[in-house]
Amino acid sequence: MENIQSLRDCKRRALFCFLLVPVWEAVSGQIRYSIPEETHTGSFLGNITKDLGLDLKELSDRSVRIVARGRSHYFALNVKSGHLYTTDRIDREEICGRIEICLVKFEVLREGKAKLFPVEVEITDINDNAPGFQSEKLELKISETTAVGTRISLQQSQDPDVGINSIQIYQLSDNRHFSLDVQTRTNDVKYAELVLEKSLDREEQAVHDLILTATDGGYPVRSGTAQIRVIVLDANDNAPVFTEAIYRARVLENVPKGSTVVSVKATDPDEGVNKELKYSFRTIVEKGSQIFHLDSRTGEVTVVGNLDFEESALYEIEVQAHDGGGLFDRSKILIVVSDVNDNAPELTITSLVNSIPEDSPTGTVIALLNVQDLDSGENGEVTCSIPSNLPFRMKKLLDNYYSLVIDRTLDREQASNYNVTITATDQGTPPLSSVTSIFLQVSDENDNPPIFNQTSYTSYVRENNIKGASVCSVKANDYDLEDNSRITYSITGTQIQEAPLSAFISINSETGALSAPSITNSSGRFGSKCRLRMGVPHLSAVMSPSLSLYWIRMTTARTSYTPPFPPMAPREWSWPLAPPSRVTWSLRWWRWMQTPGRTPGSPTSC
Repeated sequence: MENIQSLRDCKRRALFCFLLVPVWEAVSGQIRYSIPEETHTGSFLGNITKDLGLDLKELSDRSVRIVARGRSHYFALNVKSGHLYTTDRIDREEICGRIEICLVKFEVLREGKAKLFPVEVEITDINDNAPGFQSEKLELKISETTAVGTRISLQQSQDPDVGINSIQIYQLSDNRHFSLDVQTRTNDVKYAELVLEKSLDREEQAVHDLILTATDGGYPVRSGTAQIRVIVLDANDNAPVFTEAIYRARVLENVPKGSTVVSVKATDPDEGVNKELKYSFRTIVEKGSQIFHLDSRTGEVTVVGNLDFEESALYEIEVQAHDGGGLFDRSKILIVVSDVNDNAPELTITSLVNSIPEDSPTGTVIALLNVQDLDSGENGEVTCSIPSNLPFRMKKLLDNYYSLVIDRTLDREQASNYNVTITATDQGTPPLSSVTSIFLQVSDENDNPPIFNQTSYTSYVRENNIKGASVCSVKANDYDLEDNSRITYSITGTQIQEAPLSAFISINSETGALSAPSITNSSGRFGSKCRLRMGVPHLSAVMSPSLSLYWIRMTTARTSYTPPFPPMAPREWSWPLAPPSRVTWSLRWWRWMQTPGRTPGSPTSC
């Protein structure tokens, strides 16, 4: 008792210090906090900003957040202070059961840099549960011929707490005939056996009333009791004996209901009612009692509920065979549940960019995905893939995390959007898979220069033309979109034959139409460059030389005349003093047009 009291004092001091400040530590880039169960809602857990070296501005911009997964809803992040705090009542037994180390895992996502920080929160146990018995009253029937030293199994007390807070001591009320022997199983769970210390005599005392007390080692100390009534029976000198000390069975988790898992068998050499055996579960977890049924007459164990490997892979059951005289024997059944590939992977899009510029470099992250598969082994190993003809690839990050990144150069003019189908497939037999789709828009960048429809344009213009007369029109196209495809036309060069260029020709900056102001006393051939500009930054196409203009002047002694169609380069003719009639001139003009070799070449219009 002194050792137990000392242990409790140490526990009390350790718990007091532990409750003062949550503990955190970083191991291989992973942050771990520790907090006791039943801590008040809103309790401070840790400073994520300080522990991860982040800037508070990132939190206020909501670019740092908790990626919800599993039971991470118990915690939240204060974006103003960077503090991690509890948002709900935390019950360690509800979350982890009897698992010694209870961890809640989640990730903190830094969206701006697509970086994940694993976080673990250890929920430590406090002594908030008292030991309890499945039945507060237990009746045992024992023959008066039972040998001294016989052990009688008692029901095991249950305490959801773990470690020192679980059951540490069993005690039996004072009596002359029985003592208590406490044993410890391989999983450190203690159970008690009643040991007969003195021969029973039904005629002397037919009933023995005992009190069994189970006490834990926590602070404050908690305990539970059960009343044991021992009824002494008349002579039945042979107890049942099981054929096996341990029965082992292996069953698939998808086994149909009604299937027989294992059969137990015991023998008893007695006769009559003392030979009639009944089988029963002695110790079985509550969940197991809903899944398995033991036929009390045949000893067959059948499946009546749904097995789930992910929930429990092993069931340890204690069975008992007792005869009509109250004697019994006990044995164990170990049922191992084998996993089958009955869970398809689950894909969750954690972060997504819906639109990307076409000039994005390779390796740019488009989406972060989390994949989970509840199966184990190969059945739980998942790979993610996309069609090979897409300019993207899947890249594995942390466990269960993938990123979709650009693998090849994008070109909006070839493909303006993509519907990316992501398939998550496990390694089971047969393999199971799930599919999710991401629609990605490729935004335009100014990466295409304008292109003229022709490499050169030739036009003929009369001398002394009407001001603003149309010369021709040039046309260019641009494969980009919107502002990036809006074209502005302009002409380079400043003068022709020492005269300003604007005196001879101008261009409409929006339509590309060329026009000429009044052009007088000019003859000859000249060329000019046409340039167009577009977008930001400006890309341009230059056509040079691109435009040839021709003037034709015909004169006589009294007058000059410009033919309606220019047959060749500028040339001058002289006529007699008397001007010919228009008909005569037209005939000469027609004859001249029919003369072979009349021009050096036929003109080309715009």
